[in-house]
Amino acid sequence: MIFNIFFIALWFFSFNRKFLFWIYLWQLKEYHFGRFLDHFETEKGKKIILNKILFLKGIIIFLSLFFLKISYLAFPIFFLESFILFQRFYKKTLKTPLFTKKVISIFLSGLIIQTLLILLLKERFLLSAVFYLLVLDFLVPLFSTLIIFIWHPLSYLWRINLLKKAREKIKKMDNLVVIGITGSYGKTSTKEFLSTILSEKYNVLKTKRNQNSEVGISNCILKELNESHDIFICEMGAYNKGGIKLLCNIINPKIGILTGINQQHMATFGSQENIIKTKFELIKCLPKEGKAILNWDNENIRQEYETSNFNVKKKILYSTKEESDFFTKNIKSGGNWISFDVFSKKGESAKFNLNISGIYNISNILASVAVANEMDMSLREIAEASTKIKPEQGGTSLERSKTGLNIINASYSSNPNGIIAHLLYLNKLEGKKIIIMPCIIELGKSSKKIHRNIGKEIGKSCDLAIITTKERFKELKEGIESLSDKRIKEIVFLENPVSILKKVKNFCSPEDVLLLEGRVPIEIIRKIKEF
Repeated sequence: MIFNIFFIALWFFSFNRKFLFWIYLWQLKEYHFGRFLDHFETEKGKKIILNKILFLKGIIIFLSLFFLKISYLAFPIFFLESFILFQRFYKKTLKTPLFTKKVISIFLSGLIIQTLLILLLKERFLLSAVFYLLVLDFLVPLFSTLIIFIWHPLSYLWRINLLKKAREKIKKMDNLVVIGITGSYGKTSTKEFLSTILSEKYNVLKTKRNQNSEVGISNCILKELNESHDIFICEMGAYNKGGIKLLCNIINPKIGILTGINQQHMATFGSQENIIKTKFELIKCLPKEGKAILNWDNENIRQEYETSNFNVKKKILYSTKEESDFFTKNIKSGGNWISFDVFSKKGESAKFNLNISGIYNISNILASVAVANEMDMSLREIAEASTKIKPEQGGTSLERSKTGLNIINASYSSNPNGIIAHLLYLNKLEGKKIIIMPCIIELGKSSKKIHRNIGKEIGKSCDLAIITTKERFKELKEGIESLSDKRIKEIVFLENPVSILKKVKNFCSPEDVLLLEGRVPIEIIRKIKEF
């Protein structure tokens, strides 16, 4: 009896650790089936399914069909998995989902099913019961997915109701100016810059970092937007055609900003054309009296706008390369500052001095300038308001470790344009240059070519590259090896945090520069700052 209770307890802890992980993975991919499946194209995704413990469980299940007592071999496996659970919990490295109402409902449903199963088996806890628990543990990915799918109809109805309430609320606010921002990159920085600038003259509400989906935006509207707000700035993300149009139907934007379009999320969109058409849904949804703010440096935006017809009459172009409605000259930059002059076709000009790093942020500043000028702020007023922009609002921050190592933290997100821009920024700084980054996911058929191009820039800019995922490591190396003249001394694949930290510590000296690019584990970021 005691053994049975102990076995059930071990199974329960082991099973629910995995159950929570699968919920976490679904939530991370925003319950998007295409993104969820695409994860298993990566090396980390493959390891989730193709691992030794799962293989061993499969063998035990198969052999148990012929000799049931073999099921007891699962006991030490559950013991080991429970030990790992408590170890990760103690070290605060346990991956769990954000406990929203939806996640709590899914998890509680799973617990109810487990409890009913255990009660069913309690009265006659025989070898067959051990076998059934082992099979259920083996099928935990399917178990998790089925419960999520069972909840999907209710979740869908709740979502539709939420969106309807948000749409009705925002329609009643006649004097509210809604600004939509979309693109493959630069959305968050543009939103942050624009919010800071406009807040000097207006009462502004912006969506938070994780609120660029229909549910996040609707929650922001229902919980935070009120009659005192003059402007609502909304970051808009999508993974399929029609996604931006859906968001426009909720917020009814009067001003739309397209920051730039590249191959990000190609795997879920299917083609570059689908990405372009989806991003331009924002411009198509603007009213005739609306205003389209376009990055004229981006070739995809330029071509689509010049070959298509749009309802909106007024387009405002901004560029860092040529004269347009708003453009720049005299660009200068240092480690944590940029300086440039902004000119408009109206004849205005102003000098901008900002405490943010990287000239790649100038394009996002220009988008903000174009909107703020349309909202009756002069270029000089905008330049003055821009001095209040904080370094972290630019998507990267320049920090120093305890020993003086310069750390460029660009770990919030990762896309091809951002990585190239950050590598070019590295060339402005002194000392040895190191990059730690994973390969980029969801690039579809363009992935190999993009990683070769990134490899070339790494080869020109860095002395050491530490790549934390394996799927496109080969292509990064090929890009480096294609260079006739390269700076880099070594590129390595390392995924163990201890090995990564040891490599950095042995290679770096004070005043060197380390770029943390993309989803670098928080454990590594925290310990590197302590160097």
